[in-house]
Amino acid sequence: MADEGSNRRLIFISGLSGAGKSVVLHTLEDLGFYCIDNLPISLMDRLTEQIESLPAHIAIGIDSRNLAGELSGFPDVINRLKRRGINCEVIFLDASNEVLTKRFSETRRKHPLSSGQASLDDAIKKDRGILSSLSEIADIRVDTSHTNVHDLRKLIFDRIDPKKPGILSIQLVSFGYKHGTPRDADFIFDVRCLPNPYWEKTLRQFSGKDEAVIEFLDKQPLAGHMIDHIHSFLQEWVPYFEAEQRSYLTIAVGCTGGRHRSVYIIDRLAEKLGPTQRNILVRHRDL
Repeated sequence: MADEGSNRRLIFISGLSGAGKSVVLHTLEDLGFYCIDNLPISLMDRLTEQIESLPAHIAIGIDSRNLAGELSGFPDVINRLKRRGINCEVIFLDASNEVLTKRFSETRRKHPLSSGQASLDDAIKKDRGILSSLSEIADIRVDTSHTNVHDLRKLIFDRIDPKKPGILSIQLVSFGYKHGTPRDADFIFDVRCLPNPYWEKTLRQFSGKDEAVIEFLDKQPLAGHMIDHIHSFLQEWVPYFEAEQRSYLTIAVGCTGGRHRSVYIIDRLAEKLGPTQRNILVRHRDL
């Protein structure tokens, strides 16, 4: 029975209410997963005993509607499943309190933890506290503060669909500090010290993907120096993450607005990492 689930992928989707769990479940369903939402953790072992008899890979939604005591024991459940040889992963969806408040206000949906005695703000804070243990063990943490439904679907397609078990998936993300730092990044590099094309009037309208900006930054010694240093850092440390059997790693590079320097640096890093890394994903968050 040690490898009874070895041919199946079991993905748990958790996160704050309003952060996009239903979107992820629907996306995985489109990818052929058998999806179950809000399964009580107490029934998890019973389900996984039947995992090979189910018609597809499995995705299970977990949220704070589970009993708090059961949620605190979820890391133990994951460890038991892995010891049985089941290929399981955890995706955690996050968003800022301000964005979650806006989403609930716009949709006029009631937060599952709100009540006559608890405001929406209190419910969001309580939700975050209850789910903290799941956030800590997540293989992928996705900050949906800056994504719409289509962005989130594409992100899940890109990270889940082509991925082969045992191959580290590296996501390279550009962003602008004025729009906030990515909450899901494992490493963040600040490139605001580099010469800024924004201050060149002829370049301001373009982005780091346009030839004029690329030519400008290609001529900056500091830009090349920064790329080489980040690349050397990743070349040295990525193998250690692979040795720990990490499935996902997110590297973020930020400039002021997220349109010029960070975009250029991320694209150059993707080119340099391409020959040695088999699963590189690029996302320009604020472009």
